[in-house]
Amino acid sequence: MPENKTAQTAARQKTLAQELVDGHHEKKIPVSQKIAYGFGDFGNGFMFDLGQAYLTKFWIDAAGIGAGAVAGIFAFTKIFDAFMDPIAGSIIDNRKNIGKAGKFRPVMMISAIFLGIMTVVTFTMPDLSPTGKIVYAYAVYMIWGLVYSFTNDPYGSLASVMSRNSEDRSFLATSRQVGSVGAQFLTGIAFIPMMTMFGGKNERHGFLIAASIFAVLGVLMFFICFMGTRENVKVHRDKGAQPEGFKDYFKVVFTNGPLFTIILMTLFTISAMNTNNQMMVFFAQYNLGNIGLQPVVNAIMMGTSIVGVFMIPTLTKHFGKRKTAMTCFIIGAAANILNFILPTNVVTFIILVTVGYTALAIPNGITWAFVSDVIDYGEWHTGMRKEAITYAAFNFSRKIAQSLAALVSAGVLALTGYVANAHQTQKTLTGIKAAMTLYPGVCLLIAALVVGLLYKLSDDRFKKIAEDLDNGKWEHGIIGDKDVKNTTK
Repeated sequence: MPENKTAQTAARQKTLAQELVDGHHEKKIPVSQKIAYGFGDFGNGFMFDLGQAYLTKFWIDAAGIGAGAVAGIFAFTKIFDAFMDPIAGSIIDNRKNIGKAGKFRPVMMISAIFLGIMTVVTFTMPDLSPTGKIVYAYAVYMIWGLVYSFTNDPYGSLASVMSRNSEDRSFLATSRQVGSVGAQFLTGIAFIPMMTMFGGKNERHGFLIAASIFAVLGVLMFFICFMGTRENVKVHRDKGAQPEGFKDYFKVVFTNGPLFTIILMTLFTISAMNTNNQMMVFFAQYNLGNIGLQPVVNAIMMGTSIVGVFMIPTLTKHFGKRKTAMTCFIIGAAANILNFILPTNVVTFIILVTVGYTALAIPNGITWAFVSDVIDYGEWHTGMRKEAITYAAFNFSRKIAQSLAALVSAGVLALTGYVANAHQTQKTLTGIKAAMTLYPGVCLLIAALVVGLLYKLSDDRFKKIAEDLDNGKWEHGIIGDKDVKNTTK
């Protein structure tokens, strides 16, 4: 065993030495690649956001499934998806025979095509019995979630091997978040009008046509991302490494403190954003009294968010990622809580929901840079680089957060006596308003505390870690004949 370990160390030294000869990881990548990367989240959003924003209404109002059953469908399938993420991450990380297209890009592109197909299938409901509809919804959404894992895990991991330069990563995070919010913007203002236009008297048909159009657009966006990006960072890949299992997954999570903090933070931020998106159509239709206001509110709210996201590089350059995220969370929490306290009014609601959503969109964009940083921290801390399984661990928290948002959204409707397409009681209206405003406000306040108290990977510390990695060093590693331990504090 000691001889094998010595041989592995020697092989790693040789590989690292070659990497140093090949070039320095701090070299910047072309702007075109950074822009192309953002198109991937356009594609994600065109398919993912439909489920988060409109599937609840499709299943309840168009398919006739009860609100309580819908809450159960979302909760169970998202938890199932969460446990599929580490499996997907392990399979991707264990890929051998990596070709010229790279480790992540081919898996992302092939999976995106299947995701488009499943998005259409998800917004299809055959004429079945009430029980049959519920079983169908469970089955197709579980399959959709599994395919999404094989699309999103390699896409998220791709950023960490495009560049290690901090400015590049801020640009990539901005590009991705612009794609994400841009997709929310377009689906938010166009889906309901398209559904109404194509549906006529058949609401199900309208949902299907609208979902099909966005699914095709989503696959095209992923194709632009695939063609325009490259895996530029040369990283050590141990071809003799044993395949990972759940033991390695838990090791990645529980030995990486910054990753664990980002996972905890994401439980609150993503559940806040998804609850907002899911409840908007109900709030517009019943609390504001006009479903036609939904695309108007979304246009203002998400359009402003896109402008805010473009500020990420400037804000993080002057204040750092951690401080920018904390400040935005506090502003967003205040705006949402105030929106709950004030009487419902179209003007004040739009102003405050816009402030709250923009203040959430900015740190959600910064999160992508956080994830790339914690992937590098994990390599520096353990000597093992596990992009996909690290991203899968992060994505686990997103799926749990989505499940939580579904429970809050559909659960509030069920508990307050919501009746589809009918006049709602004051109890139901208050429940919709609380889910729309109060819940996100409390979540963002908790997220600010999590980041402020637990996230210790400052920008300055990461620069030193990146320098170590660029020089073939890690926390308990060796370069050449020199023992290097605790090189960065």
